[in-house]
Amino acid sequence: MQIAVVTGASSGLGREFVRELCRKAGSPTCRESDKLEEIWVIARRKEALEALRREMPVPVRCLPLDLTKKESLKVLSDTLAAEKPSVRVLINAAGFGKIGTYKDIAMQDCDDMIDLNCRAAVDVTLLTLPYMERGSRILEIASTSAFQPLPGLAVYAATKAFLMRYSRALRWELFGTGIRVTAVCPYWISDTEFIPTAQQTKNGSAVRHFPLASHAKTVARLALFESRLGCAIATAGPVSFIHRIFAKWIPHCVMIAGWEAIRRL
Repeated sequence: MQIAVVTGASSGLGREFVRELCRKAGSPTCRESDKLEEIWVIARRKEALEALRREMPVPVRCLPLDLTKKESLKVLSDTLAAEKPSVRVLINAAGFGKIGTYKDIAMQDCDDMIDLNCRAAVDVTLLTLPYMERGSRILEIASTSAFQPLPGLAVYAATKAFLMRYSRALRWELFGTGIRVTAVCPYWISDTEFIPTAQQTKNGSAVRHFPLASHAKTVARLALFESRLGCAIATAGPVSFIHRIFAKWIPHCVMIAGWEAIRRL
């Protein structure tokens, strides 16, 4: 059985990835190796997953799991062991951020960001890899914030830098297996719950505006296209592409100063 596994699938970018995978799997030009018999969707909210399942043309298996809990990972591990699927695509889209300085964000929120954005993504990847084969793809959803330190998003940006670097190293470790790894680094996405959730701190206005924000559907489509091309980094939009180039050549102290000016506008 050929499947895809998508975490964070109950809303936002994760949900759009599921829709895009279904669209591609149903295309008459889809290659046999990319056809999916089932998509496994993972998130905490069971009702949202069930609603997604009902609208998808491809069979969807709902796994309402909290990936910050070890028992949830055990459920995923046991399900994979029982079914022994061929995982063609893994998309680690589960994650969240909080806006504010060290004074504004609770320690528990900082811990949870590290736990979900970093540890859970690594754990799900390690659990899934034994069921992947040549031609399989892994998309780790990082962020354009991975390219530089960002005051006001310090912990979130650091978790995404971790995930991007983990993706790049894992890509080399898998060299020769035919399994491709792509770190997806999008800019702000306007039509998801990310920004409203991120602003729920003592100082959610630490970043006041989100100009040129992209849309989840566009990001999902571009990210999957770039992963099919075998790209190590998928910027999935012009702003993040330019940011990546600038951060490569301009000293971080200068980039941080520029960010500090922009976020106060």
